[in-house]
Formats: sequence, structure tokens, C-alpha cells
Amino acid sequence: MGKSIKIKDLNDRIYLIDDIDQFASHINEYHAHGESIHEENGFFFQIDDFFREKIKKLSTK
Repeated sequence: MGKSIKIKDLNDRIYLIDDIDQFASHINEYHAHGESIHEENGFFFQIDDFFREKIKKLSTK
């Protein structure tokens, strides 16, 4: 299991990602290009190149 991290969503709420590697894998598979919104457990994230790069740096893979 990957490490857990905390990030802020679009509503400035703190969300705990239990497994950053699994989260990064999902982002890479379903939000690989362009801009989109990712919803997870009622938290919303703007997915763009900046967000993908941030998640990539936090991931252990």
C-alpha cells in the first residue's frame, strides 16, 4: 500500500488520500489529458497538467 497524503479540494477542504499510488494510477488512466473534474467521496479536484505533475511528485512509483 502506498503512502497517505492530505490535499485540498476545490472547496478548500482537506482530503486524506489513503493510497497516493492508487490515486495517481486512477488520475493517469482516466484523466490523462486536458482538464476535467475528479470527484471522490464528495471532494472535487480540478485535474490539469499542474495537478497531474503534483500527484506524480507525491507518488512513490
